[in-house]
Amino acid sequence: MADEESRLGIFDAKVPNIARMYDYYLGGKDHYEADRVRAEEAVAADPTLIDLIKENRAFIGRAVRYMAEQGIDQFLDIGTGLPTQQNVHQIAHAVNPDARVVYVDYDEQVVAHGRALLADSEQTEMIHADLRRPAEILDRVRRKQLLDLGRPVGMLTIATLHFLPDEDDPQAIMAELRAALAPGSHLALTHASADGVPDVVAKVVEVYKKTSAPGTPRTREQVTALFGEFALVDPGLVWAPLWRPERHVSMEEAVQTWFYAGVGRKP
Repeated sequence: MADEESRLGIFDAKVPNIARMYDYYLGGKDHYEADRVRAEEAVAADPTLIDLIKENRAFIGRAVRYMAEQGIDQFLDIGTGLPTQQNVHQIAHAVNPDARVVYVDYDEQVVAHGRALLADSEQTEMIHADLRRPAEILDRVRRKQLLDLGRPVGMLTIATLHFLPDEDDPQAIMAELRAALAPGSHLALTHASADGVPDVVAKVVEVYKKTSAPGTPRTREQVTALFGEFALVDPGLVWAPLWRPERHVSMEEAVQTWFYAGVGRKP
């Protein structure tokens, strides 16, 4: 029952929760003993894990700035996780103060924190919905007129899709979401992969099997397919630190960050 409750986003402090573990990795305060214990196990499995998480956050900053500079002024962030520093709306507003941002998460605790954080912002919204039901997300966006899907949108699925097992058919989910977006829309995503350091990733996967959402690493080919008809912008799908880096990053260093990252544009 605990595993099913966690998949449904029902609060249970005794079940290690991936959003709270992520918060712990980033030095936040919204986590419990069960989260800390499992997070430390993951760090023991991969001592570079904290750096990986930070590189993932850094990619968000670069990707959102890039999309905003291309004229994207509305963003849909699915699977946002607990609020941290430099959230999507903060990054986007640094480029365009009028940009609209809608956050989506299936975890009720995440949604509650997000709504509290965004209470004073007219340009941001947090909705409770599940990536596994894309029609539900799109319906709420349209019905509440949160975004104008007739114009380009910047959609993000950051460190989210690898928590969907194959039986949930992430390729079909993403195809439905992509189809709803107007030409000129962008998609930014990161996804775990065992292509670079398979032994390390296997150890971390074993730890996450004991959390609210076990992980499913995928190959470069599988991750590329999630972009569908969206054309990848330079430099394509690469290890996260190599996507338009702001500092020199060696391939040896980058491969330790076993998240692929990329941004695609709908023709």
